[in-house]
Amino acid sequence: MRILHTSDWHLGQHFMGKSREAEHQAFLDWLIELVQEQRIDALIIAGDIFDTGTPPSYARGLYSRFIVSLRNTHCRQLIVIGGNHDSVATLNESKELLACLNTFVVGGVSQDSREQVLVLNNAQGNPGAVICAIPFVRPRDVLESQAGETGEDKQQALQQAIAAHYQTIYAEAEKLAGERLPIIATGHLTTVGGQMSESVREIYIGTLSAFPVAAFPKAHYIALGHLHRPQVVAKQEHIRYSGSPIPLSFDEAGSDKQVIIVDFRENELNKIESVIVPVFRPLISLKGSLDSIDQQLATLATERANEHEQPQADPWLEIEITTEAYLHDLQSRVEQMVLAKEELSSVELLRVRRKREKAAASLTVADQESLAELNVEDVFQQRLKQEELTDEQLQQLTGAFQEILEDVFAADKEHPMLAQHGQKDNA
Repeated sequence: MRILHTSDWHLGQHFMGKSREAEHQAFLDWLIELVQEQRIDALIIAGDIFDTGTPPSYARGLYSRFIVSLRNTHCRQLIVIGGNHDSVATLNESKELLACLNTFVVGGVSQDSREQVLVLNNAQGNPGAVICAIPFVRPRDVLESQAGETGEDKQQALQQAIAAHYQTIYAEAEKLAGERLPIIATGHLTTVGGQMSESVREIYIGTLSAFPVAAFPKAHYIALGHLHRPQVVAKQEHIRYSGSPIPLSFDEAGSDKQVIIVDFRENELNKIESVIVPVFRPLISLKGSLDSIDQQLATLATERANEHEQPQADPWLEIEITTEAYLHDLQSRVEQMVLAKEELSSVELLRVRRKREKAAASLTVADQESLAELNVEDVFQQRLKQEELTDEQLQQLTGAFQEILEDVFAADKEHPMLAQHGQKDNA
């Protein structure tokens, strides 16, 4: 039995106003080829298929076309679990239809635990493994608030409730597996010791910060999602995050992305192999003083000139200037530094920001930060942080905001002169 584990696709993500559609399409095309080449029997997507609960139509199209394309490969089973970015209703609305395409969708916690357990078949069409399909667990799915509880009480109660849910689903899987089939579990959460990136949002706000590894059931393999950096959990080789297939923030730039192939022989875990995902669009982050940045840009220009193979899409660049001084023309100065190097003509500068050298200085000049140093999503996220919102409210507001952005960007494409005037006004 051969399984492929991936997660955190975030289809529909807008990165500082830029669509990731081309990168996601390139990844999905590559994944279809890998599934066929490696003779994968079952594919697991461990949550956050979409970036918001209301994904744009093109993101839904990518998802649907991928499922249809998968039918033409060796793989005949797709397991999709919901993540904290996914809407349970959105994923489950096509659940019955996708079941006809051998796609097993678990958008959220089910009242009937048997609905989260499935027998997976091997290449010969015989039972090869049993999966406990556990999605992102929202507190309201497993817990009722009690009057008088402290924050610590709520943390412990939620942790115990999630652990109990795992054990309930695992018990159902054991009934089907017996002694002859391995058991696979999934999850979409933060574990103790997991390494996060700036694109990962805490998913149990004010309650559970991290799930203890000891609370997982004794499954043969546990396929996790939510953290975007691929990693082994607590030195337990069989408990892994596959990470996101493309970098979702600049602090993920330069680190390899991967999917994971898991082989079972008879009823035992045989081999785990990480497969590096190609870079479809480089994200580049440069940090330092103005003089240092100029030197780094020169080095980058030399590297670009010597590259034999270019990625499918032009690089995106972030520059962070370390200084205590407030520079009102920082954006234009950095832009001129980039434009001065011909080899960087295809590199698009997306963000310039200032980092104070001293924490005290940041308090005194915070009010001087100009809108030119922030993109529209930064402003929106800063505004959200001022409110006490549930995870579902955050998803709904972010989704609505992304829809507005898409309309604005579409209007910019239709009326480029208007967009230019708007940029001048912002400046």
